[in-house]
Amino acid sequence: MDIAAAQEFLRANHYAVLATSRADGRPQLSPVTVAVDENGRVIISTRETAVKVRNLRHDPRVSLAAFTERFYGEWVQVEGTAEIITLPEALDLLVDYYRRAAGEHPDWDEYRVAMADQRRVVVRFAIERAGPNESG
Repeated sequence: MDIAAAQEFLRANHYAVLATSRADGRPQLSPVTVAVDENGRVIISTRETAVKVRNLRHDPRVSLAAFTERFYGEWVQVEGTAEIITLPEALDLLVDYYRRAAGEHPDWDEYRVAMADQRRVVVRFAIERAGPNESG
């Protein structure tokens, strides 16, 4: 699978599991909602206090497996090197993320307050590798 095909899949399918590396090297897996920004980068919203953020500050390499709502069937795995964007810089990115993953929010002011209260950050990465290249 090429990167463009993976990006297209992620634009339409937002259920995923993100893998980061713990300090001891073991994987830490997190269910996430994923979107793709205007530059084709994978974007995820999470709390600044989440284990995945701590892991990424230690080792920014990520793998993500995304799938359809049906779970079984088509899926994609992508890999990259993540960056973490914190508040206040993350606020407009969080709005963009929500729009791409869920559509319009009924109260954007309320959403912005909630993002600040929850200490949300954006995890973002360019896709460096995508797959699978074969199924089965």
